Amino acid sequence: MKKLLIVVDMQKDFVDGALANPYAQAIVPAVTEFVKNWKDDILFTRDTHTEAYMDTLEGKKIPVIHCVKGTPGWEIIDELKPYVKDVIDKPVFGSWELGERVKAAGYDEVTLIGVCTGICVISNASIVRAASPETNVKVMKDLCACITPETHQTALDAMKTFQVDVL
Repeated sequence: MKKLLIVVDMQKDFVDGALANPYAQAIVPAVTEFVKNWKDDILFTRDTHTEAYMDTLEGKKIPVIHCVKGTPGWEIIDELKPYVKDVIDKPVFGSWELGERVKAAGYDEVTLIGVCTGICVISNASIVRAASPETNVKVMKDLCACITPETHQTALDAMKTFQVDVL
């Protein structure tokens, strides 16, 4: 069985930077342990913006400059850096490239972990599900975090409706 772990946006700005979140901080030890023990393929995604972020639609709706390419906040958190071998930089919440790569590689199973459950995790889970309909898509609920516990649960419930296994 061909498996892939997708680590979504575990970047400094989402954990302890511009958009710091105590729920993201709380999952770091468990995420690190899970990644460390994963035996199959691993792919990281990285939210990636430019200095012109505030001029984008996203910048107008989330007016906090974050994850600007080349800045410390854009980097994957230190705890996970030793495991980063493959990264997709994405300018928005979800990545078409991610869906295309999953489909082309013929993965039987894809597991997603990371932040933010209600924005980037759900976006990428839906893209993977749509791009590769026969791939079993899983999300590890205790290895994801969102803005609040309520938005985390809402996203998990939504993913269940499009046949993502929430474990």
